[in-house]
Amino acid sequence: QICRRIYYPPYNRITKQLSFTMSTTEAQDPIKSETTPANDASVVKSRKDRPTGSTHFGDADWDEERPDEIGDATWGEVAKACCVHDAKEWGKIFVGACAALFFLYFFLVSLELMGSAAKVLGGCKAGGLMSDDTNPVAGLVIGELATALIQSSSTTTSIIVSLVGAEAISVNTGIYLVMGANIGTSVTNTIVSMGQMADGAQLERAFAGATVHDIFNLLSVAILFPLEVISHYLYHLTNAMLPDSVGDGEKWEGPIKKIVSPFAGRVLKANKDVIKDIATGKVDSCDAYYPALCLDGIEDYKHCASKCDKDAGEEVGVDCGRVGLITCDKDSGECPGFFQNGASLNDDYISGGVCLVLSLFLLFVCLMALVNVLQRGLAGMSTRIIYKATNVNGLIAIAIGTGITILVQSSSITTSVLTPFVGIGVIQLEQMFPLTLGANIGTTITGLLASMVSDNVDALQVALCHLFFNLSGIVIWYPIPIMRRVPLR
Repeated sequence: QICRRIYYPPYNRITKQLSFTMSTTEAQDPIKSETTPANDASVVKSRKDRPTGSTHFGDADWDEERPDEIGDATWGEVAKACCVHDAKEWGKIFVGACAALFFLYFFLVSLELMGSAAKVLGGCKAGGLMSDDTNPVAGLVIGELATALIQSSSTTTSIIVSLVGAEAISVNTGIYLVMGANIGTSVTNTIVSMGQMADGAQLERAFAGATVHDIFNLLSVAILFPLEVISHYLYHLTNAMLPDSVGDGEKWEGPIKKIVSPFAGRVLKANKDVIKDIATGKVDSCDAYYPALCLDGIEDYKHCASKCDKDAGEEVGVDCGRVGLITCDKDSGECPGFFQNGASLNDDYISGGVCLVLSLFLLFVCLMALVNVLQRGLAGMSTRIIYKATNVNGLIAIAIGTGITILVQSSSITTSVLTPFVGIGVIQLEQMFPLTLGANIGTTITGLLASMVSDNVDALQVALCHLFFNLSGIVIWYPIPIMRRVPLR
């Protein structure tokens, strides 16, 4: 008002002729300028422009609204915003949904490829780290480092369960390794959050959504690790639940894994047996697997990766081939693009490094494209409606996180996919927290399935310890509101 009076004299003369009496609605929702057309699409909207005072997705002051300021919408409003559209709008929604699914698929492919590249680059080191019984603190750190190296707590847990089943390490050491694996698994979604660094507010929200997983795991370990060292409560609790024997089971692969793995496997497929063999002491180092050898120079699973039957006297190079850190796909029978007959250890390291760079590039491109598609699709949507649709009960959110993780067989993938939604403001941090807790429970299923393949009950005990460790952390940090605020703040 002052600036207008000083710099716009005509405005000053006009205002002297106007009445300064305003209605209550006008006083609460002043319009920005009399000269601004109401239907001007170039004007950036604000909640101050609306009589309701509600913020819409894409507003200039979107980041200024606090969660406690968001009004409550009705389910009728949610249904109308979701389902009531004309033909043109439905066409845009269909195109946007197809684009989102396309970029989401390749986002998952990039995560799978990054995990395979990490296993190739860090598999030998990770296997060596987990090979011996250690003291509790060393076991915790080794579990964390091994998971960070191969970018998969599910793989680490399965290897730990196999080591205990083979009596290579004790149950107590396996418990500490599993605790460390829980911390190391939260590296991937933190990397994903960095893909939104172009927008400071988005990065802040995405980073908070990613690191709430880290903080929960660190706080749980801070309390439960000393408790386990002193009382061995996880050991005694799970020991009381063990059956006399464990029947043979089959390995289960989630449906999402079946959709994503074939494409990523055409580029690179990591040989997990190398990590297990080094950890169990079957071989001393990765050098025992090199150079890679394919019978008759034919690069397929039968001629390169089929295992020799030593009891029948078969020899490598005569009756069967040999693969190193990069292997061929048993289901399709084909070898990936980065597999080389006669490759050395350094050749596989170079292939792993190239794939890691490619996967990171693909991840950030798909992430930015996915975020852009979602923002365009949600533009103009009221925050009241968005938060009404995503604000589910905490226990239901935990169940959803568990179900998604069982389907994708990786808590890293679950949290990495949800992190961009937190960044753009669709999912609140308070909702991301229980989804993360559910992902922590879901990832224990992989270890339980791995223990069913072993006929040793000790393997099942470690898998149960992993489950009850996560359940114990949830009981401590989620039900009581004052405790829930600690990892959130």
